[in-house]
Amino acid sequence: MEFAVIKTGGKQYLVEVGKKIKIEKLDTKEGGSVTFAEVLMIGNDKEIKIGTPFVSSAKVTGTVLKQDKDKKVVTFKYRAKHRYHKTIGHRQPYTMVEIKKIG
Repeated sequence: MEFAVIKTGGKQYLVEVGKKIKIEKLDTKEGGSVTFAEVLMIGNDKEIKIGTPFVSSAKVTGTVLKQDKDKKVVTFKYRAKHRYHKTIGHRQPYTMVEIKKIG
């Protein structure tokens, strides 16, 4: 079993081949290929390589499955005795990626 820790969108993800991850929105169309060059750690059952900060010549490739928006998050602001209330909604865009190759 081969795994890696990648960095994208300011976050870190533990990935394996065949795993589907939901990451921050990328400018790649559905069905397109994406390569992650910022690999922090790569390993298998026998050995682990840890980068300083990145592992040299390590890449993780994946396929974009869909571009979509997440569920709506509702925020409600309220101040007692001031007749103030405000409702705000937000849907965060994301990209669903399936990991194809770690190397």
